Amino acid sequence: MQALTNFSKLVNRQTIIVIALSLLATHACLRFNYIIDLPTGIIGIAVVFPIVFSINAAYRRREEALRYFASLKAHAAALYYAHRDWVPATTHEHADRMAHITTRLLQALHQYFSSCGENEQHFQTIYQLFDELSHSMEQLRRTGIPANEISRANQYLRSMIIDFERMRNIYLYRTPTALRTYSQIFLNVFPILFAPYFAYLSTQNSVSSGFLVAALYGLILVSLENIQEDLENPYDGVGTDDLNLNVADHYRRVLTIVTHEP
Repeated sequence: MQALTNFSKLVNRQTIIVIALSLLATHACLRFNYIIDLPTGIIGIAVVFPIVFSINAAYRRREEALRYFASLKAHAAALYYAHRDWVPATTHEHADRMAHITTRLLQALHQYFSSCGENEQHFQTIYQLFDELSHSMEQLRRTGIPANEISRANQYLRSMIIDFERMRNIYLYRTPTALRTYSQIFLNVFPILFAPYFAYLSTQNSVSSGFLVAALYGLILVSLENIQEDLENPYDGVGTDDLNLNVADHYRRVLTIVTHEP
């Protein structure tokens, strides 16, 4: 049932329109006797190969985004434990401050990547939180933490900033625009252009066979385009394979359940 539910998300208004146009074009070809036995191999060369390349490229970008987001969260957790364990056990001030900043940072990341296009205000908010993290390290330094430990903590902060910028590059720069445009046009047009071939199938077999193949071509090709579009932006929450960026509350609970040992 889950597979059927996920597949149903690939069928949209565009799928219905392309299938309907393909069926109408097939009917017109039969009526006006415009019947051609077209080579089906052209579909694989001109359409399927480019869209499969685009899907693979989009999937790799999604996997990279997952890796960078995991790294950012892990370094934030490491900084929290540094704030908790490197200072005397009599105070929770530094750990609480770090947990609060981390929660706000995850919320800001969710807002930034979930917005449509670059949002300057959300971008500035993220860097303000990185600035607070840097000042938080300086407050640790004033407690007497050795310089080499503070340097290590700053390396964690540097890694977090790098991970964010890499996630941002995936957000701003997509798979090749020309290839996506080519695939979008031909995936929608091919089921209509092949109407003479579907009419040919109707004359060679039963009449319904040509219309059935026309509907299948439209469903398959448009579904491939929808898969690529869902993977194109791994942050928008539209596809079933997108990143779950709404994790601030989860990590807020994780970073506050463990306290100092006496």
